[in-house]
Amino acid sequence: MIRAVRVLPPLLLAAALVTGCGTEKAGPGASGDSGTPADPAELASREAALGMAPEMVYVTDAPGFTLAQQSVGVQGDDGFSASYADEKGAVIHLYTDHLRYAGQHKYEVSEKDCVVWLEGEGGVSDAVLGKALRAVHRPTAAELATLLPTPDPAFTDDQPVQRGDLPSDGGAPDNSVPTPGL
Repeated sequence: MIRAVRVLPPLLLAAALVTGCGTEKAGPGASGDSGTPADPAELASREAALGMAPEMVYVTDAPGFTLAQQSVGVQGDDGFSASYADEKGAVIHLYTDHLRYAGQHKYEVSEKDCVVWLEGEGGVSDAVLGKALRAVHRPTAAELATLLPTPDPAFTDDQPVQRGDLPSDGGAPDNSVPTPGL
């Protein structure tokens, strides 16, 4: 009984922390923008910096759903993933991967170079998923600005970061902590 009492507070804290995740929304222009297509070179640069294949980045529009910017990432080896949330907590997940994975998902569309599929959670209806699937498209310039970060030039030269804490003899860093008062 005592062990259960000691474990309960950390578990409650972990649950509270997880509940707050996924609330950051993209700014205006992230969805519903019918503007000009994104510059292919800019798109390729941003995608490559994140490890995504340029031809696999797609977005969607779903009424009432907003891109959760922190959800944008790599799917599989070089595909793409993003999530869209509404104010009630429902989520639409968008994924892309190579065409060899086509035909495996209920809500999917095969594009020129990849398959795009959607999954819903938190009560997303089939009608909403169907509309979102029909709205799948390549990002516009405005959508790209909020979708993918601008690459940091300091990390795009394929050179390792110089840490400064590694010994010159090639050994491991000294991670000891000095004892106060000695």
